[in-house]
Amino acid sequence: MTFQAFRVFNEAGTVSGRVVDATLDELAAGAVVIKASYSSVNYKDALAATGSGKIIRAFPLVGGIDVAGSVESSDDSRFQPGERVLVTGYDLGVAHDGGYSAYVRVPADWVVPIPPALTAFDAMALGTAGLTAALSITDLERNGLRPAHGPVIVTGATGGVGSMAVQSLSALGYEVTAVTGKDDEHDYLRSIGAREVFSRSIAQGSARPLEKATWTAAVDPVGGDMLAWLLKTMAYAGAIAVSGLTGGTDVRTTVLPFILRGVKLLGIDSVMCPMPERLAAWDRLATDMRPPNLKASVREIALSDLPDAFATLLNGKARGRFVVRL
Repeated sequence: MTFQAFRVFNEAGTVSGRVVDATLDELAAGAVVIKASYSSVNYKDALAATGSGKIIRAFPLVGGIDVAGSVESSDDSRFQPGERVLVTGYDLGVAHDGGYSAYVRVPADWVVPIPPALTAFDAMALGTAGLTAALSITDLERNGLRPAHGPVIVTGATGGVGSMAVQSLSALGYEVTAVTGKDDEHDYLRSIGAREVFSRSIAQGSARPLEKATWTAAVDPVGGDMLAWLLKTMAYAGAIAVSGLTGGTDVRTTVLPFILRGVKLLGIDSVMCPMPERLAAWDRLATDMRPPNLKASVREIALSDLPDAFATLLNGKARGRFVVRL
């Protein structure tokens, strides 16, 4: 049996991907074979498939760090044929053939049952971005965050993590402020739950170590100078859940936000997140954290459309999520 997959190659030092015919025997080993319905496109996928980041550890490799579908076969008693499942993170699409394929074979320990309230499409509309947003909010709540405490700010708000965080926070009753570099997307962000929207220029121009204490918490998938500004503007005992680097990996700051305002910096990792936390996050994404306007943030594409989607993400032009139809 042959099927289509998007495989990434390193040919004479140039990294690129294309749709190819594949067979199950060519895929990386694993106890569970998934008949894939959907995958998704994340910033990490764009870095991996274009060589813009050193993500993939072995070539050639089927790309895609997310996948959802049904179990085709399983050597593990925890999963039965026909069961609806998803996989995000771990080595998928990095060192193990990933989700951009009609069939995907993975270790059983990576597999998550899709919550009954979600379809496979919903699961991939959320994907790694939704999981990261949910883990961010959960960690902020663990730090004491409650809706009555004040505004929560979300940076990179039109991106995958940002748009999911805006919607999930809004669904939970939080007052959400969104920050974006896209001045033509303010109405969109208000439509998915943001009460206020600011341009990312708000974070530019200040050399002071502290600014007015404003935000009770932040979800930041941007990093860099944006994170440095957030640290200056957090309210006393506020916390920032940081999960991304689209704004850079270096952060210029002082110790003052930490020692004068008790600001907390929470690192969020969805890749190797322990399974109990992963399952709990997916349960909440299917219930109280479920984005009410999920489909408004999603564009469905085919495997052949992936190069254009990667370019859109890397050029900072994406809105919400790309879901890949398999």
